[in-house]
Amino acid sequence: MWGDVPNHLVRLALAFLFALPVGWNREREARSAGLRTFPIVAMASCGLSILAIEILGERAPEQARILQGLFTGVGFVGGGAILKSGSTVHGTATAASILNVGVIGAAVGFGFYDLGLILALANFLVLAIITPLKDKHKEPSGDNAEPRDSGKSR
Repeated sequence: MWGDVPNHLVRLALAFLFALPVGWNREREARSAGLRTFPIVAMASCGLSILAIEILGERAPEQARILQGLFTGVGFVGGGAILKSGSTVHGTATAASILNVGVIGAAVGFGFYDLGLILALANFLVLAIITPLKDKHKEPSGDNAEPRDSGKSR
């Protein structure tokens, strides 16, 4: 039991580190979840995955049920990040990122470090690069309309 501690610490630390850039981005953008939420979700997912391996061994059906429950819970946390104001919905990227860091944590917990790293990098790049491009080219129409400055003084 105690001999597994270094392995578990490495996995939990990697889950934390892989989620940190995503959490930092959301914190910097003043979103509803940030530097605390994302690493905690990743570590909890990693920890539950480690428990599934340690307790259930190689029994895939039981591990699948553990993952099903895990992602039900992670989805609930992500759902809390989605806010509706009138006809505008905010927080879907944050909610999707919460789900993704849950997958990152589970991947690391099951020993798929490469998958965790790739998902973390992809998530961070989407938030850091694609979101500003989307915002820059967003036309004011429909649900996400923001008033444009007409150039007239008010």
